[in-house]
Amino acid sequence: MPTFEPCIGPEGHGPYRLMRWVNGGLVRRFLRDLDDPEAATRRRFSQILKGMRGTAFLEDHQGHKVRQLEDLRAAVPIRSHAELKPWLDRVAAGEGRVLTRQRPSMLLETSGTTGSPKHLPVTKAWARRTQEAQRLWTLGLIRDHESLTSGQAFTMVSPAVHGRSSGGLPIGSNTGRIRAAQPGWLKKRYVVPEAISLIADPVVRQYVALVFACGADVRSITTANPSLLLLLFRRLEEWADALHADIIQGTLCHGPAAELEPDLRSRISASLKPADVPDVLEPASLWNLASVNCWTNGPAEYFAQRLRTVLPDVPIRELGVTASEGTFAFPLRHDWPGSVLWTGGSVMEFLSEDGSLKWCWELEEGERARLVITTSAGLVRYDMADEVEVVGWCRQTPLVRFVGKSGRYLNRVGERVTAGQVSSAMRALGIDAAGFTVFARGGDVPSYVVAIEGKNISPRVAVDFDEALAERNVEYAGKRRSGRIAAPVLQTLEAGHYARLRAHRVAEGAPEGQLKDPILAVDEGEWNMVLNMGQTQ
Repeated sequence: MPTFEPCIGPEGHGPYRLMRWVNGGLVRRFLRDLDDPEAATRRRFSQILKGMRGTAFLEDHQGHKVRQLEDLRAAVPIRSHAELKPWLDRVAAGEGRVLTRQRPSMLLETSGTTGSPKHLPVTKAWARRTQEAQRLWTLGLIRDHESLTSGQAFTMVSPAVHGRSSGGLPIGSNTGRIRAAQPGWLKKRYVVPEAISLIADPVVRQYVALVFACGADVRSITTANPSLLLLLFRRLEEWADALHADIIQGTLCHGPAAELEPDLRSRISASLKPADVPDVLEPASLWNLASVNCWTNGPAEYFAQRLRTVLPDVPIRELGVTASEGTFAFPLRHDWPGSVLWTGGSVMEFLSEDGSLKWCWELEEGERARLVITTSAGLVRYDMADEVEVVGWCRQTPLVRFVGKSGRYLNRVGERVTAGQVSSAMRALGIDAAGFTVFARGGDVPSYVVAIEGKNISPRVAVDFDEALAERNVEYAGKRRSGRIAAPVLQTLEAGHYARLRAHRVAEGAPEGQLKDPILAVDEGEWNMVLNMGQTQ
């Protein structure tokens, strides 16, 4: 299994060397920790524990007995979000010293593919460690692409604050929080103004973002989910006439922008200037891109590969194992097979399917396990339900890749089909799908329903998908051969189905850039939601 060097040495172009010098202390600590992840984890736990002393949570778990990592396992059980919710609700109500000594500054709203929103606390200590991980990731990006230091960045963010908890804490998105915390010089590099997050309608927000981006010198595009980028690229064609008119005139009056309230239109368009654009609006002709940054593994694999087809000459850089709960691993090069574990951020445990637990330095090559975290924001032995696989090493620290959500699979007769397997099978078909969802329909002989939105979807797709999935899941293959699972059924969806589904979910409060694609519908409720929310109203 490959071993990689961190490749953030002192040599490189001027902007990289300056950034490395500014972050010199951070780089030295990071390089030290790579050589001894156990020592790094124990140091980090000591710091997190100090920030928890005197809290209600620690008192509830005989915290006076907790001194070492091993004591934590003995005192605190692994918990899901639902099981930790009684303490999180007390935080949201404004009670102090529940999970941490530091008072949270806000709550991050996050949701999965179909779940209800979760509210997670942000502390100063947690935000600082998360920002350090972002700086290290960015350092590798700048080293590889000097041109990024002179161009602009295109990214979509959700509102930094869109509500208040019962105790008065601001509630918002992690993407909005990150942008709001950036220094002024860095904010100026973002092509889309902050005020765009005030637009409630996600379709109007997408249009306005494209007006700003199409007329700018965009060198990088960043958003968590590649399917959002593909949607925006399709919008370029759909809104071509309106976009041309607004970009050339420097206005926000055409297409979906016509729905903007006058005061908001005036505020957002104040910094918009007329610009020239090519006759055909497509990424390759609009921008001189050096890097596109998004998730590429697990359920995102299909859409990341479609992105590579649209942008064959642009490197696609993995964001790492990231969530609103924190940053747990990140790559330093776009061609690494995985992301290096960030022992400087959280304490990480790895839960195998057989129930055994390991620390990161105990992991073995090829091993798959579920991520359990303890953070300085008060999430203690919190089950992320994210499955990762060890794919290499950076010095003595594991490289991992995200596999998918543990426990989310289709399983009628023991086949246990995962979202990653479905995404990989769909990728093998080579079709251009705007979105797809697979559901295992019950009955005496279950069958899979493959719902797809796309151009020129042939009935043959169901047959090809069946064969591709059988190659990736031996249990599915065996049960198809034995007749315990019937042949899959194709269900085509009308154009715009997944865009409407996305808009509906964003309107409910899901963060736009991080919204996960509903590749699997694991029960009737999720299946009906996917079908009904995407229908034309």
